[in-house]
Amino acid sequence: MEDIIAMFTNPAYLESLCRVIPEALYETLYMVIVSTILAYVLGVPMGVLLVITSEGHIMPNPWVERILGTIINIFRSIPFIILLVALIPFTTMLVGTSIGTTAAIVPLVVSAAPFVARLVESSLREVSPGVIEAALSMGASPWQIIYKVLLPEAKSPLILGVAITTINIIAYTAMAGAVGGGGLGDVAIQYGYNRYRTDMMIVTVLILVIIVQLVQWIGTTLARKLSHR
Repeated sequence: MEDIIAMFTNPAYLESLCRVIPEALYETLYMVIVSTILAYVLGVPMGVLLVITSEGHIMPNPWVERILGTIINIFRSIPFIILLVALIPFTTMLVGTSIGTTAAIVPLVVSAAPFVARLVESSLREVSPGVIEAALSMGASPWQIIYKVLLPEAKSPLILGVAITTINIIAYTAMAGAVGGGGLGDVAIQYGYNRYRTDMMIVTVLILVIIVQLVQWIGTTLARKLSHR
């Protein structure tokens, strides 16, 4: 314990932390925020489509539901580290490189979007059929039902889904750091594991824990305030 205290009160050690950690934290937040936004841009329409094309819903189409559901399940079944490597050619074609924080966003989005789709599907299925039937009886169009009924009624579980997705992406960024993605995961590997600096690994893990706790607290608080129950 005394060694740890002495380490963290050492000016040279603190200087090294201040040189490495802030940039890594910025890279992690950059990857997480951009990946989460893009994953929802892709995942929400897929989740909505899964619900509205299901049997008995506003636009039933079993073929669309089955094909889309199968594609989502396939991508959800691929471990992220394998997907990270498999998408290297696509990532290079899209952003010009397979290394770095921007390049890591591509596999992060591809991995997270199907997960988001299932979360959105689960949230929308909690909406009472009676509310949908009431909207239909008033002559609402499918788009109006989606925009004014389904999404607003499911906003509380959708907010919780954002928190869950963000936390998963934070974990994925750590894996991306192991193969040159940058961020706190890269610091833990390059400065901690490879150089036998257990202290650096502890610092990065503590920062990630704090971020996860903050994201979960924000998500839970917002969901509670928006809940109709």
